This record gives sequence, C-alpha cells and structure tokens, in this order.
Amino acid sequence: MRGRMYCEPRFRFVRHIRIVDRESAMKFQRHNAIQELVAHSLVSNQDELRRKLRRRGFEVTQATLSRDIHELRLSKGPGGYSLPSANGTNGVSTAIADDAPPTVMEMLESFGLRVQQAMNQVVVRTAMGGAQPVAAALDREAWPEVVGTIAGDDTILVICPDPRRATEVEARLRMILES
Repeated sequence: MRGRMYCEPRFRFVRHIRIVDRESAMKFQRHNAIQELVAHSLVSNQDELRRKLRRRGFEVTQATLSRDIHELRLSKGPGGYSLPSANGTNGVSTAIADDAPPTVMEMLESFGLRVQQAMNQVVVRTAMGGAQPVAAALDREAWPEVVGTIAGDDTILVICPDPRRATEVEARLRMILES
C-alpha cells in the first residue's frame, strides 16, 4: 500500500451542535425575560414587548416574538399580555389540552370586534394585532366554506367560493362573537 492520505471531514457537526445549544440557551433566557416582563409590568402589544426586550439586550423579530408568545401560552386581553393560569392544577392536567393551537372561538373571544359580509367575502375586524392569529386559527380549522384568508393588523378578509357560503360564514362568526 502506498501512503494513505488523511482527509478532514467536509462538515463539522460539532460546531452545529454548539450553535444549537447556544441558541437554546438564548431562547431560554429570552423566555425568562418575557415571563418576567409580563408578570411585573403592563405589556399591551408585541411592539412594546419587543422594545422592552431590546432594552434587556434581546434583539428579536416580530416572527420570533410571535413564536415565543405562542410557546409561552401568553394570552392577550384588554389589560395586555398575561401569563397562563394553571387553575389550581399545577399545570399538569391542562398541559395536554393547552398543547393544541387555539380555536377560532378562543381567538375571536380575545380579538374579535365585528364581522360583515361583502359579496363572496367576509370582513372580520379585530383588536390591533389580532388579525393574524384569528386568520391562522381559521386556516387551521379548514372550514369547507372558506377558500382562504388574508390578514392585516386588525382586519381579516375571509374569501368564500360564493355569496351563499359567505353568508353562512358571517352567521357562524357572528354567533361566536355574540356568545
């Protein structure tokens, strides 16, 4: 045999593992900071939370912050964001139920204001910042009479295949809002 040549591995997976560990540690610290901010001060919207995090040294995008809010199961009401309540069960029995994404009903109860049909479309008005979570809930539930949704900051356009189905969607959403 002639002399063997030793080749370096093309990829160094060890570095990747360290980056993932570092990212996990940063995420854990960011989650702790979010929980502390929400528990000890009024945080009325995502932009305010993002600014408060930046003052603590965490630069986050809106997408990352939305993901963090979902993962921490924060809820938003008239008084701003709040931590999840364990309802005296230490979170054990509610953990399985809380694992599911929020329903259209839950989202409309939190963010919904009014609903109005416009031909084969339904316009849903929400509190500021509430349109995208409501639209995402509608998309997840995959109502057969809904073709798709487009969400802005406080308005959702629900597109239906025809005016008759738009009437059904409007009635269904109105019933949820008024309950």
